[in-house]
Amino acid sequence: MDDILSNAKAWQTDFFDPSVKKEIQNLMANDPEELKDRFYKNMEFGTGGMRGIMGVGTNRINKYTLGKSTQGLSNYLKRVCPGEDLKVVIAYDCRHNSDTLAKTVADVFSANGIKVFLFSELRTTPELSFAVRYLGCNAGIVLTASHNPPEYNGYKVYWTDGGQIVPPQDNEIIEEINRLNYEEINFNVNSNLIELIDSEVDEAFIQASVKNGSFGAKEKDNFKIVFTSLHGTSITVIPEVLKRAGYNNVTIIQEQAVPDGDFPTVKSPNPEEPEALTLAMKKAEEIGADMVVGTDPDSDRLGIAVRNLEGKMELLNGNQTMLLMTKFLLDQRAKQGFTGIEFIATTIVSTPMMNEMAKSYGVECKTSLTGFKWIAKMIKDFPEQHFIGGGEESFGYMVGDFVRDKDAVTATLLACEIASDAKANGSSFYKQLIDCYVNYGFYKEKLISITKKGMSGAEEISQMMIDFKENPVKSIGGANVVIVDDYNTSTSKNLVTGEVKQIDIPKSNVLIYTTEDGSRMAARPSGTEPKIKFYFSINTRLDSAENFKKVDKELDARIERILTELKLH
Repeated sequence: MDDILSNAKAWQTDFFDPSVKKEIQNLMANDPEELKDRFYKNMEFGTGGMRGIMGVGTNRINKYTLGKSTQGLSNYLKRVCPGEDLKVVIAYDCRHNSDTLAKTVADVFSANGIKVFLFSELRTTPELSFAVRYLGCNAGIVLTASHNPPEYNGYKVYWTDGGQIVPPQDNEIIEEINRLNYEEINFNVNSNLIELIDSEVDEAFIQASVKNGSFGAKEKDNFKIVFTSLHGTSITVIPEVLKRAGYNNVTIIQEQAVPDGDFPTVKSPNPEEPEALTLAMKKAEEIGADMVVGTDPDSDRLGIAVRNLEGKMELLNGNQTMLLMTKFLLDQRAKQGFTGIEFIATTIVSTPMMNEMAKSYGVECKTSLTGFKWIAKMIKDFPEQHFIGGGEESFGYMVGDFVRDKDAVTATLLACEIASDAKANGSSFYKQLIDCYVNYGFYKEKLISITKKGMSGAEEISQMMIDFKENPVKSIGGANVVIVDDYNTSTSKNLVTGEVKQIDIPKSNVLIYTTEDGSRMAARPSGTEPKIKFYFSINTRLDSAENFKKVDKELDARIERILTELKLH
């Protein structure tokens, strides 16, 4: 508690606003538990940058924590790019305070002599990634907390390639930030160095999205789309991209079309949650739509629903959409002829089916840690290779390399192209997915998330991971575990032979168990939310599309047995 008090007292100097000092004094006097949660640690960079609850304190998002991060980044840029005319671009989403926090970040950069391009209004994360390279910037910042609850905001840092910062750079920047005292933040804005941007970058991004996401699908006028932006930023661009690509039969859910940081019509603005798409699904049934698309607040992830074999709208998971999107892109590339330099990408907790499909095309599938910053790093690390597309289970996809983060804008167009093309050819998105199961094996995945909030929650999650390491899972669904991959120690141990191999991926707090029948379970604390996540993947053969429903039910029953066995219901 002494450290917490000294951290809080450090915010009592004249450098801090009177309202901030007053709030801390009130917490000291009346709410020691809240004081503890706000000051027991500094806000940290996770898989998606810095994300947390807004408010006063070192463990909160506010002008001082973001100001300190920006001051540290400014110092770092000057150190690694000596003599350069430094430039950064900043975007922000629909969240409370995003616009004012973006202005604070711009002020600090300008105070440090760095040119700032600041979007005049809210914009999507993929457009920010695109803008970094389009404007030739040294770095980019987006103010967003993605799909987190309304009380959250965040700060993601991008580098010159348009991808998020990765090791060792991220740690070097963090060290630079940690060396600073709050009083060293320079808030003295130089307005001459801040330039507002909008339509020119918008137009370039829209053109690039249409170019990268269009593949000549036919009969677009007969393809009905229901789209919802879930109160977020995608309303600024997706309707226009679909229109330019020739999709005129688009119904927008008006109740969710106005950007609003309270996200009033949903419990969570996350297209991974079926509840978030309730209004869109209802509208789709009313008008007989072919597809529903919903995007999260900063428009980097998307959820889609299509008609299943019974003609009912069914929400697909991220693994399913990623798989079919990648197959479609591989088929388009195959028409030109593969040259041996192509690759697709996925992550360690996503479906192993991506690897099976890649083998059938003779294309490399690179696998990274969770987070699109690692996929962007692959593109940078292998410039001699051609990136086709890639994604992860958490409803994100990246089409080509013109954007270096997950991109719901181009992915929405791609999904419509696949489904529209399938419909024109007497098939459907869903039927083509079943064909994949026949060709590559029927893989079924399930994600279980357990929320543990606050300081005690973080300790519980940490202990759960320790328990899994010290008392490893011996079997999953009656099949013996044969391989344990511990990404924290970079080791893969074969429990049958005793052989230990090194894992050539950066360290991360992830455990993956693989059984003799190819079932998998991964355990991983979230890098952006107070959650621990468990990922399950099971598989079997599907000899024909006609047997899909029967085998699907059998796999569902297997997953239920596993969850019961591991007490994760």
